[in-house]
Order: sequence, then structure tokens, then C-alpha cells
Amino acid sequence: MTHFGDMQNAIYNAGLSGILPDYPVDFASLQARAEKALSPMLLNYVQGGCGDEHTQDSNASAFHHWGMVPRMLVDCGERDLSIELFGSRYHSPIFMAPIGLNGEITQDRKGDIAAAQASAETGVPFCASTLSNTPLEEVAAAGGDTPGFFQLYTPKHDGVAESLVHRAETAGYRALVITLDTWLTSWRPRDLNTANFPQLRGKVLENYFSDPVFRSLLDKPPEEDLAAAVGTWAATFGKVLTWDHIAWFRDMTSLPIVLKGICHEDDARRAADLGVDAIYCSNHGGRQANGGIAAIDMLPAVIKGAGSTPVLFDSGVRSGSDVIKAIALGATAVGIGRPYRYGLAIGGAAGAAHVLHSILAEADLLMAVNGYPTLDAVRSAGAQSTRQ
Repeated sequence: MTHFGDMQNAIYNAGLSGILPDYPVDFASLQARAEKALSPMLLNYVQGGCGDEHTQDSNASAFHHWGMVPRMLVDCGERDLSIELFGSRYHSPIFMAPIGLNGEITQDRKGDIAAAQASAETGVPFCASTLSNTPLEEVAAAGGDTPGFFQLYTPKHDGVAESLVHRAETAGYRALVITLDTWLTSWRPRDLNTANFPQLRGKVLENYFSDPVFRSLLDKPPEEDLAAAVGTWAATFGKVLTWDHIAWFRDMTSLPIVLKGICHEDDARRAADLGVDAIYCSNHGGRQANGGIAAIDMLPAVIKGAGSTPVLFDSGVRSGSDVIKAIALGATAVGIGRPYRYGLAIGGAAGAAHVLHSILAEADLLMAVNGYPTLDAVRSAGAQSTRQ
């Protein structure tokens, strides 16, 4: 069995010949490199959160208040980090969380393709965003044999919504991830202070501009009248969803349905009762609502409400240790967001793949030294809050 932690041996052995890693292996250094690679306006969008960003910051810092107790004299010579999800077996519990401005992050403005290529290289599933610089079909193809998921910002226009979902199904995505908390955008001071909303500048809208139903709403195609197309997108974006819409989605597609943004035990229970295929505990990384509780602190209640329904998790994950803590609290799979995005910024597909490999190496080694040979062992041990 290949262990992700073997990455450190490769780095140390290369160092004997004077070869250093091309990219950092820790989040702080990764962030510092990315800050130099991105323009100030783009960096504001990438790093900015809602309000005074307290929730965004708390998402990351709250992991420090959860700990795991090491167990000794356990044979961890072999570790198994694989999971079963949506009828497929994955070699690890992480996936690439959906990020709406990936396309702008790389120098060629093809960051969605680079992210999918990193997925193909690492075997880590990529959740492609509706907001993309590249049509979803091309992104799916770039992912190769690694299954991907498609995240939907549900349009007000039902025909456009159905078209996007049908395209995702035809393209081979393995799940539909419906974001619930972004039918409008929140108060983001960094973007407001620079009067910058990329979508209104025509960025990351190719899934709409390539969609036949959306194009039928236009007097002229986007290539001839970009401003009008952007205006139509703005008028179309953001359907207010209720529990009654779950049946509509179920009738629309045979893809597994995942509800993203569930943070309350009762909402998780209701979603499970309605038969969704997975619940996605996330507060959008603190970008959509300020003044909230850190997502990791809400995860245990969501797990309780979900019962036997799988729970995906993201928000504030910065390291392999964070991944294992989320697994210990009950998550089935853990989404990596900002770290791999910074990898894209400094190295494209190779940079993102390096970040994913690094996170998996740390997770694997943590399990080894803490006496947890499997993810089931991690969940059985659980994590303890260190808050007084």
C-alpha cells in the first residue's frame, strides 16, 4: 500500500542533492507566495470575507480548540484513508471544494482547467463551480478518470437551471451540489471598497454564456453584446430555494443530490428525511454570513441530525491535521478550498496538486503517529474540545 506520508521521504532525499520543493508545504508560506502572485483587486476577492471577517477567521482558528488523544502500541504500519461516496471508492477523504473565481487565478485565466488537471493527477475529486471561465464539459474532460462533482448556483429561470443540471449529468459529473446560501451576495467590504464584483465585469460566466437556454434569452450573443449578456445573468442569478424545491431537483436529475450550507441539526435531519444523498456542512468559508459560529463547531450537531446520511464538510480547513479532526467529528469527506486555490495562483495545476499531496501527507502521518490506522479508528476515537 502506498502511503501519502512517503512524500516527506522524497523531499528529504531530494534535499541531499540540493533540490528544494518547488512550492511550500505549509499554509502560511503558501499564502505569502500567493499574495505576491495575485493582483491587489483579485487578492481582495480571494481573501475577503463577509463584514469584519470574524466568522471567516474563526473558521480556521476554531480547529485549534479541537484535539485528539494519541493511542500507543497500535500497528499503524499500514494506513487506509479511502472512503466510499456516491457509489465510488476514493483513495482519500478529501475533495476540492467549489470555488467561483478559480478561472481568474492562473495567468492564462484557465484556472478551472488547471484545478481539474490537479484532480486528475492526484485522484482527489474536484467540485466544479457554476461560476467558471471554461464550460463545464471541458472542465469535466480535464479531470480525466477522477470523478468530479458539479456545484449549482440555482438560477431564477427554471429552464436555465434545468439545462445546467442536464449538461452536468451528460458531462459525467457524479453528484449535484446545490449551494443554498448564495441566492444573493453578502456585504464584503474588501470588494465594496474597490467597487469590484468580477461577474459584473463578465468574469467566470462561461457556463451561462455557453448554455443554449441562457443564450435564447439574449437578443444578441455574448460575443456581440457582453454588457447585455451580463445584465441578463444578473437578472437571472439567485433563485430563493425552499424545502419544496427538493422534489423539483429530484425530478430533474438522477445524480446524487447534495445540499451545501446545512449548519443546523434540524435542517440536517429534515434533509435526511427528504432523502438527499449527502449533507454538506459549510458556512461558505465566512464569505456569505458574518457573526456566525465556526463551521467545525457546528459539525457535531449536523452529524447527529444527518443520521446515516453522509456529511461533507468545508470552511477553514488549512491542513491535513484539520482534515483528520473533521473526520474525527464525523465527516465522511472534507473539502479543501483556499489552500489549493493558492496553489493554483503560484503554480497552476502542479501547484494545486502539490498542495493536495501535502495535505494528504500530513493527514496520513498524523494518523500513523497517533495510532489510528483507518478512518473508522479516527471516528471511533473522536475529537475533544479544549475550550473551558
